[in-house]
Amino acid sequence: MRLTEAEISAFASAAGDANPLHHDREYAANSQYGGIVASGPHTGALLMGLVATHFSRFGSMVGLEFTFLFRAAVPADDDLTLEWLVIRVEPKRRGSLVELRGRLRTSSGVTAVGAKGKVLVSEAAQGKEARQ
Repeated sequence: MRLTEAEISAFASAAGDANPLHHDREYAANSQYGGIVASGPHTGALLMGLVATHFSRFGSMVGLEFTFLFRAAVPADDDLTLEWLVIRVEPKRRGSLVELRGRLRTSSGVTAVGAKGKVLVSEAAQGKEARQ
């Protein structure tokens, strides 16, 4: 995926983040990052959204916990790769607890954001997935 300067600014504004690194092209260009960069909440939301989109295709799911490690800036107009790996699935009475590890990489291959997550996937979701 790719985030434009306008998308970065709009997300930061909606989140109440007035940091000029997300809004002011001249300010950001003169910073250590050399241009507009996405906020941490923005990149975290993208990673969580990918999880929600994937698992909700099969039924109900709920996110239980997510942690993020911000390692590098995510520049505007860069080609980004978001990915998750299922580490463990633990059966529970009301579904399965799914443990995940994820990351967001820049076009240069740098892992800009590392992530961990846990979601609960409903029994209905498992049944539908098994039939497909």
